[in-house]
Amino acid sequence: MLSFTMGYNISIYPTDNLKFVPLQKTDRSDKHMFEQTFRNIDDILYKDSGADSELDYIGQTSWVLFLRYLDELEKNKADEAELRGKEYTYILDEEYRWENWAMPKDENGKPDHHIALTGPDLVQFVDGKLFPYLAKFKERAADKPKTIEYKIGEIFSELKNRIQSGYNLREILEYIDELEFRTQKEKHELSHLYETKIKNMGNAGRNGGQYYTPRPLIRAMIKITDPQIGEKVYDGAAGSCGFLCEAFEHMYDRMQKNTSNLKTLQEDTFYGKEKKNLAYVIGTMNMILHGIEAPNLIHTNTLGENIRDIQEKNRYHVILANPPFGGKERKEVQQNFDIKTGETAFLFLQHFIKSLKTGGRAAVVIKNTFLSNSDNASVSLRKHLLESCNLHTVLDMPQGTFLGAGVKTVVLFFQKGEPTKNTWYYQLDAGRSLGKTNPLNDADMEEFISLAAARISSNKGAETEKSWNLSVSELAEDSCDLSVKNPNTPEEAPLRSPKEILKEMEALDAETAGILKSLHTLIN
Repeated sequence: MLSFTMGYNISIYPTDNLKFVPLQKTDRSDKHMFEQTFRNIDDILYKDSGADSELDYIGQTSWVLFLRYLDELEKNKADEAELRGKEYTYILDEEYRWENWAMPKDENGKPDHHIALTGPDLVQFVDGKLFPYLAKFKERAADKPKTIEYKIGEIFSELKNRIQSGYNLREILEYIDELEFRTQKEKHELSHLYETKIKNMGNAGRNGGQYYTPRPLIRAMIKITDPQIGEKVYDGAAGSCGFLCEAFEHMYDRMQKNTSNLKTLQEDTFYGKEKKNLAYVIGTMNMILHGIEAPNLIHTNTLGENIRDIQEKNRYHVILANPPFGGKERKEVQQNFDIKTGETAFLFLQHFIKSLKTGGRAAVVIKNTFLSNSDNASVSLRKHLLESCNLHTVLDMPQGTFLGAGVKTVVLFFQKGEPTKNTWYYQLDAGRSLGKTNPLNDADMEEFISLAAARISSNKGAETEKSWNLSVSELAEDSCDLSVKNPNTPEEAPLRSPKEILKEMEALDAETAGILKSLHTLIN
């Protein structure tokens, strides 16, 4: 039996019949155990002088979790090789395998504390031997960037161990060793807990929110673009890879499950780029936990690529992204783009348009000021978008959608190849103030998804109190102002004049006086 180590359980027997094991419901006790393990690790890191915030907690948890996952992956592959009568060649040398440096066991399978490294010796081994050894994989597998070997080198050439106490690190290793990665149920639960930790980073300082886009919004964007098996999905500002992970779930649930499709989904579907060290590590680990064994995630500055060099082989069918906004890029980076601007999000939008295949679909989150800014770069970019793509839908998000972000955002839905003739707007109203204790949920997005899906197959979208259509022919050519201006907002009742208010008060007073007079008559 050959067992895939992916985000699902599937077995292939010598008869070549496929057996799919349905997802099991997570056992409450397992869920509690996983949650408690993560809380215990956070408590230890809080006490360690090297970890200062939630960002450090997840970064340090990630590298230990990755090595524990790698240990399970190697064991699975060794078992598969044995079943085929072959011998498996381990990726890591024996000294650097989990069972030897992190958690040596005695003959009874219990942790052997007599030979396990701890205290200063453990930190010295991790910093002086383990990390340098793992970092060399990047150079050794430079010609195979899609392999797990390359990901090992990429992660450990950028990430540093910040856990200063070897005694704290020993406790963390013991907690992580208790986690299991072998069943679908365990991977599913771990992926959800990891997502929760990523979400918590949104409150970890002013830059924490860059790692997390609300999942209900991501799922809505994916449902509208609807990526299909055989298509390539891309996020050039991947962050924690929320878009790619959710796209994986969407496509896996809907595809015909055979070995060819599974291989395509695993190896040739999801692509991402990320500039920040920590985000790259988190994104890689998030995709692994969701079922992508060796993510096609590149650690690079996307904007450092000259868009004039992008060729058809570099283009994608679907682009999903929430690029960082508010940043200021250097002049030399701006030279890579036809429309020069220091605004990071505007450069990303040019990159996305160029990276789409003809007929490709995109959903991109951007500041709502993009629709109305009057500077030359903004106007030129709006014209470029309208002329090269069909901007068929604009979703206006309410304030508070993104934790810690003080700006309003919109989502641009467009298809490359034909110019825009008509744009449908939808103004999302959750009916409440959004925030940390009252976040966006899937129910908030249902009406939009329903109306937007119908909009795709028609020339115009529905006209409601929250939605309207804008014809490009009505735009002023010099500005191409696409501002959110809802013409269907119900008119509020006009305010009454002071004379009318006083007249009503006098009438009410007279009515009250009459009632009082009647009561006095009854009493007397």
